[in-house]
Amino acid sequence: MIQAAIAVLVRDNKVLLARRAPHRKDYPNRWDFIGGRIETGETPQAALARELGEELAISLKNAVFLKKMLDRHLRPDDPPTYWFFKVTEWVGTPVIANDEHSALNWFTLAQMQVLPDLADRAYLDLATEALSS
Repeated sequence: MIQAAIAVLVRDNKVLLARRAPHRKDYPNRWDFIGGRIETGETPQAALARELGEELAISLKNAVFLKKMLDRHLRPDDPPTYWFFKVTEWVGTPVIANDEHSALNWFTLAQMQVLPDLADRAYLDLATEALSS
């Protein structure tokens, strides 16, 4: 069973999305939140901190759990579980730090709503919750 910790970074009433690189197996060239697999023996929060360092070269200061979600679109018979966290405090400036993403951009909710290539439309609800709390 795959489990992943995912960050919904919030700044200036916008959320950070990353365009997944074209070589990625799942959701290539789609806008997605940042995160990755929870390794054996790792807490979701520890995985989140590690992933933000590996993918964005930032250090996590604060994260608030939002919700768990199953990705039945990806693998209906064995869906990955995603642990989503609202992140409002970090050290550093987010940059692409590895080959998993090809672009980063801050989006308002209105801008997200018209993205034709959002990895999952359920992300709109997550962004709404993160931006309103």
